[in-house]
Amino acid sequence: MLKKIVFMGTPLFAVPILKSLYQNGYSVPVVYTQPPQKSQRGQKINKSPIQGISETLKIEYRTPTSLKNNKDEYNYLKELDADIAIVVAYGQIIPKEYLSLVKKGFINIHASLLPKWRGAAPIQRSIMNLEKETGISIMKIGEKLDTGPVCNSYKIEITPVDNSETITEKLSALAAEKILDNIDEILEGKIKFKEQNHNQASYAAKIEKKEGQIEWGEAAENIIGKINGLYPSPGAFFTHNGERYKILKASLALGSGEIGEVLDNYLEISCGNKKSIKVLEIQRQGKRQQNIGEFMLGSQIKKGSNLNNV
Repeated sequence: MLKKIVFMGTPLFAVPILKSLYQNGYSVPVVYTQPPQKSQRGQKINKSPIQGISETLKIEYRTPTSLKNNKDEYNYLKELDADIAIVVAYGQIIPKEYLSLVKKGFINIHASLLPKWRGAAPIQRSIMNLEKETGISIMKIGEKLDTGPVCNSYKIEITPVDNSETITEKLSALAAEKILDNIDEILEGKIKFKEQNHNQASYAAKIEKKEGQIEWGEAAENIIGKINGLYPSPGAFFTHNGERYKILKASLALGSGEIGEVLDNYLEISCGNKKSIKVLEIQRQGKRQQNIGEFMLGSQIKKGSNLNNV
């Protein structure tokens, strides 16, 4: 008899993992995902990527606003009598009383090398922290966030040209592959879970939009880390003459001048450690993104401008 898997996830990151389970013949009788969200102006209802793929694959999905004190969902899962739950960026805390409702527990695929970067934004924080590697951890969910025992972790390199988007894609593909190596052993009780070293834990707090503001006095490497870590959203930005400019892509350069000084007509900007960054792609507030050559043709930001004085 096929083992019953409950899948819980919401963003695009989780989609390849659900597809991998489905395409490899695992029984997923139900998917949980966050409810559809209204767009900013309320004109459109946006389904989560996991709801979309569930509809395509004709898998039943459920979208409770909260699992806490939710008798209907508690009773539904209890009656389902599932073997395991796979959780991938679901966006809700699983209440304690739910953890015993599936035989082999709730297994979380987390986008960091635990115990490093527990929490909501592990990919962004690892890039912003200029780390050279990251990965995924397959862990059992406990009562506290991302503190449960881990059975396996898998590493990838963070290259200088990676950003949050590319690392998300790489980790999602890695997780879709590696869950297949782990799930049967978990179901058969053949895999060991080891406690994390809680003394080595770090926390990846949710990203706030204001964190995207560039301080030109910071080291050029840190500014590049912020640009890459916050791409594509919410983005790293600076303000000039009352307008906001989002830097989408930049590289490290060796120019030096006053902090925030524009060193040439291709938007090389001096930073705080006698190095500079070379902007490659940029987006002016309310406009489309442009490569730097196109942008500078019509820009008021010229060589000699100082972006630190605005």
